[in-house]
Amino acid sequence: MTLFDLSGFQRDLLIVIAGHDQPSGQQIKTALEDARDEEINHGRLYPNLDVLVNKGYVEKGQIDRRTNFYTITDEGHTALRERREWEAQYVQETALA
Repeated sequence: MTLFDLSGFQRDLLIVIAGHDQPSGQQIKTALEDARDEEINHGRLYPNLDVLVNKGYVEKGQIDRRTNFYTITDEGHTALRERREWEAQYVQETALA
């Protein structure tokens, strides 16, 4: 499985989850809103998090009855690494400078 079947928004969610230790949905939302400088509503956030869970890139756990946390899986880490390797074929650091 690769990240090619995910939207850019879903890849961004995965990256944010990978950079935090068991973030809640609200923490993910806040981090992504700060990075993207746009408001993200719950109707967009949680269905996309569910896609990541259903594809096996993320596991969902429960903090309390109302709050879940998310953790990237080994498969998610592998997919991110493979995506970076693919991108590196086309984007070189010298081209970005």
